[in-house]
Amino acid sequence: MANFAGKNVIVGQSGGPTAVINSSLAGVYQTAKELEAKKVYGMKYGIEGLLNSQVVDLGSVLQSHMDIELLKRTPSSYLGSCRYKLPSMEEKPEVYEKLFAILEKLEIGACFYIGGNDSMDTINKLSAWGAKINSPIRFIGVPKTIDNDLELTDHTPGFGSAAKYIATILKEIIRDSTVYDLRSVTVVEIMGRNAGWLTGAACLAKGDDCDGADMILLPEVALDPEDFLKKVDELQKHKSSVIVAVSEGVKLADGRYVCELVSEAKIDAFGHKAALSGTGRYLADLISSRIGCKARAIEFSTLQRCAAHVASRTDITEAYQAGGAAVKAAFDGQTGKMAAFKRASEIPYQCHVEMVDVCDVANKEKPVPRSWITEDGYNVTDEFRAYVRPLIQAELTPIYIDGTPRHICLK
Repeated sequence: MANFAGKNVIVGQSGGPTAVINSSLAGVYQTAKELEAKKVYGMKYGIEGLLNSQVVDLGSVLQSHMDIELLKRTPSSYLGSCRYKLPSMEEKPEVYEKLFAILEKLEIGACFYIGGNDSMDTINKLSAWGAKINSPIRFIGVPKTIDNDLELTDHTPGFGSAAKYIATILKEIIRDSTVYDLRSVTVVEIMGRNAGWLTGAACLAKGDDCDGADMILLPEVALDPEDFLKKVDELQKHKSSVIVAVSEGVKLADGRYVCELVSEAKIDAFGHKAALSGTGRYLADLISSRIGCKARAIEFSTLQRCAAHVASRTDITEAYQAGGAAVKAAFDGQTGKMAAFKRASEIPYQCHVEMVDVCDVANKEKPVPRSWITEDGYNVTDEFRAYVRPLIQAELTPIYIDGTPRHICLK
């Protein structure tokens, strides 16, 4: 750690927001200060903002213990975000030269980036360029994504809170749907482009007080619309109100997203099909026209990302730990790594943080294991439930002022 004397660190946030991404930021900030980093800078709007020299001295805006507590409880990305894809080193070396010139001007000793698959691509490229030019700057990724699809980590910060929201709101929807004595189907569309972790969390709504979702459709299993309709029809013979949880990224056997039957999905900077909404609406319309019963679609959309009012305390705590562990790793001389969770035991639930090579995480997606999906493809197994249940435990109540949660915002 001695060669960090007089050095500064910088941290950025990227990709979609979550309920706990700022807890990771708090973990980075407080740990860096405790390890005596000179200054902790924040990138405004991620790596794209850094390219424009948009930085803030976090010490000038996070001035008290209450600021840190508010930061942990504030959803979305305090520093702002971006979906900027760094070009390859061979394609545009001038981009890396500019970035490293900015980092050197700021006297940066370590750089941390909080994000998902694509953000780990950024850390991977920066660390590779650093190695190429023998830069002493260390680059560490901090995992974040409600999609829970990062490789080499048991789970990702943000997922537990989104899963808790999904289970909570689904239970309330189920109560609402049982009011009238008539046949109805409610299709609830949940985020998840190619991995069904979030939609699978709908299984947590089931309990002594609730039947839960009758069908859970994940992207890992191709959907046969005709078989789906038969299943819905069969369910309606036994219960009047049927609940279907479906991932926005559910596909047909030919590989097309179901939502593409409604409208063509656009491609984002990373080559992903963006804005996949419409799957639930399509299935509800199909049920209504073919089966002839009342059917409605509900899209959780962006509501599930930043619902800090039902955040998991476990998630908040682990997000903070991931940020702190990343800083400790950099100060110990590591670079080109990502902080990852390793589950040590189920009962009691215990996880610890270890470092993994970011090159083995970047641009990869971890699907739900097929063995955790029922054989017919219409639900998840007890193994899935046992995996996700610990991640939604406990609560950290927002700080309420005049009846609404108080957040901290970067002005």
